[in-house]
Amino acid sequence: MVPDPIPSYLSRMVTDGTDRMAWMRARARGITATDVAKLSTPRSIEAAAHEKLHGSRFSGNAYTAHGRAREPEIASWVMREHGISPSQALFHAECDLRHLATPDGLALRSGGAIELAEIKTTNKEWRSIPRSYLRQIWWQQYVLGAERTLMVWERHENFVPVGDPQCRWVDRDENEIERLVKLATQLIDVLIVRTS
Repeated sequence: MVPDPIPSYLSRMVTDGTDRMAWMRARARGITATDVAKLSTPRSIEAAAHEKLHGSRFSGNAYTAHGRAREPEIASWVMREHGISPSQALFHAECDLRHLATPDGLALRSGGAIELAEIKTTNKEWRSIPRSYLRQIWWQQYVLGAERTLMVWERHENFVPVGDPQCRWVDRDENEIERLVKLATQLIDVLIVRTS
């Protein structure tokens, strides 16, 4: 019996995420899904470049602390219900080492299809997935070569979870990915000019 080949995305792992400082340093050297989530206009490129060069004043709040605390619990639910393993690894894209992503969950399905998970907490009812989260998802799909992502969100009231997590599949969108790659290239160009 011939062993399964090693998935190509594993050769593009920058760090497994267990060393938080190494993960942060590696992210600072490229364009991440978090960066791309903010890119929608020329002005947003300028703001993202400023943040990459000077850091953000935002260091977290009660909502981000709640999200970090709940993520392992939600990830366990995703594993049980959908067979997508938690992940904290940082990967680079096949065609550009500066294009980076850390999906919240990752599964290699039979036939080689890659599925991702993205986990969020919210105190709002969602009619649809917020656009910034879709940009984050499409960027992760591009970097990993994934065909679809399970967007999972858990609603809370005053930081108390309300019911089970909700989820929806988001398919790969080549047009959106192409647009995001162009915006990321513009961001890289601005960063090069400002640091030279």
